[in-house]
Amino acid sequence: MANITLGGNPIQTVGNLPQAGTKAPDFKLTATDLSDKSLSDFEGSRLVLNIFPSIDTGTCAQSVRTFNEKASALENTKVLCISKDLPFAMARFCGAEGLDNVTNLSDYKTGDFGKSYGLTIANSALETLLSRCIVVIDTDGTILHTEQVGEIADEPNYEAALNALS
Repeated sequence: MANITLGGNPIQTVGNLPQAGTKAPDFKLTATDLSDKSLSDFEGSRLVLNIFPSIDTGTCAQSVRTFNEKASALENTKVLCISKDLPFAMARFCGAEGLDNVTNLSDYKTGDFGKSYGLTIANSALETLLSRCIVVIDTDGTILHTEQVGEIADEPNYEAALNALS
């Protein structure tokens, strides 16, 4: 279990992120059109999984904006923004912001993604939400880079995630 903080107060996740060099666990998430998406739907593309608690917080919204901006310059790379938000909220946010270089996916139905990736928050006011993490996956499904952000209110290290793709 990862030890992280929320406003400086210690909290934990249900496990640890998968290690770089291992195969990414498969997932079943819900897209904004309510269709199911799995890892195989993105086969052949490099992936940046931008994982966060809720699109309705400033830091989460900023991470989506930042990756949307940077994604347009990345070759054969898709940015998947993943939370437990309802797909409607994620579509509303990206529509209002004019963000179209990211794919929004939700773990709201089962929470299995958060459990299999070890990043569901185990305690605190945010219990059952997803912690702030980045997972970078190569075209063959191998994990290149992970980051469990230590303080939930902090932004991820965008450059480290993008550098893992070079």
